[in-house]
Amino acid sequence: QAQLVESGGGLVQAGGSLRLSCAVSGRNFNAYAVGWFRQVPGKEREFVARINSAGGITHYLESVKGRFTISRDNAKNTVYLQMNRLIPEDTAVYYCAAAASWVAAQLNQYTYWGQGTQVTVSL
Repeated sequence: QAQLVESGGGLVQAGGSLRLSCAVSGRNFNAYAVGWFRQVPGKEREFVARINSAGGITHYLESVKGRFTISRDNAKNTVYLQMNRLIPEDTAVYYCAAAASWVAAQLNQYTYWGQGTQVTVSL
């Protein structure tokens, strides 16, 4: 079992930055692959970024490449999403999720989910 808690969301102007954190409790954090997803009301939740258990492999949604960076600190049981050059289209509730292995970037591949944190980017 794992529990995930996101933090770091908020309101920021376009062009600004935010860093989201995903704190994971429970055993075997070092074995989990972790992903970030986001959802806008009325739309499906979409994949944003993911990182493997060791932190050496990452994968991004095309529209966030070069602006977002996913990383992890296994000593702190935390995964981060650094978001730079934010645009209004990045506005969404951001969720982190964990899987016991390196799985596809699909919602149904992830077992554990956090409650989400709101990110709002204004013009």
